[in-house]
Amino acid sequence: MRLATIRQSNQEVAALVLGSGVVPMERLNETFNQRWAINLLELIESDQLSALNHWFQDEFQQKIKEESFKELIIPFDQVSYAPLYRQPRKIWGIGLNYVEHAADLHEVSPNTEPASFMKPDTTIIGAGDTIKVPVQSERTTAESELGIIIGKKCKDVTEEEALDVVAGYTTIVDMTAEDILEKNPRYLTRAKSFDTFFSFGPHLVTPDEVEDVLELNVSTVINGRVHRKNAVSNMTFQPQFLISFHSKVMTLLPGDIISTGTPGAVVIRQGDVVGCWIDGFEQLENPVEDLKGSAQ
Repeated sequence: MRLATIRQSNQEVAALVLGSGVVPMERLNETFNQRWAINLLELIESDQLSALNHWFQDEFQQKIKEESFKELIIPFDQVSYAPLYRQPRKIWGIGLNYVEHAADLHEVSPNTEPASFMKPDTTIIGAGDTIKVPVQSERTTAESELGIIIGKKCKDVTEEEALDVVAGYTTIVDMTAEDILEKNPRYLTRAKSFDTFFSFGPHLVTPDEVEDVLELNVSTVINGRVHRKNAVSNMTFQPQFLISFHSKVMTLLPGDIISTGTPGAVVIRQGDVVGCWIDGFEQLENPVEDLKGSAQ
């Protein structure tokens, strides 16, 4: 099952993603006499995803094939995506999780513990929204990453149990004011926390649709060209380890996001379009505006 949040009548509402378009949850509830949450974060927090997925697989997919129900579908060319949600309790980022990316930055990849950091929710944007390079930075980079969305409250999870607490996966473009970070590694939080520095969505893909998360290829794309590509299996710290490790630091909550690290960062400039492409996922793309240009 795939879910999204779309903009509709000045609201951001959850929707089921089908092959030809999306069905807003509110429209689905009214038509089929259901009571699913119409906000995606609420769907996750209320533990409705599993039941929704069963209903989707067992009943809905057959019903939607009937001619009388096809009018419920909003075609993709009429869909405006929003971020999946705007107020997760936590966003964990993982730095230098591919050895090749660490080499790009002339740094040694951490090999004993993840180089993790946290980001505020004010960084969040969605597909098609504009990334704004701040006036304080002359060198901002964008990094495509696989996002893990936590589905259950958990603490001290083992690696064997870790994937059982996953609500789904998504595409992420994470930004860094790299020139600020280079001044001093203690400036990491500031370098990562400017507004528009975290794009995620447009789709949440449930684990049953991902045959093997380790086999996914993640690509950082700039202006339609693949800048760097690598497989999740080549991460120093793979998803199940990241979930387990961070659950031993603090309780993970439904809707928390772990952004798992990038195969490679690319410098972004005025007029660029940067994207995250992951095998089998809807592409995430964002245009870039340099605020230094608009300030002149």
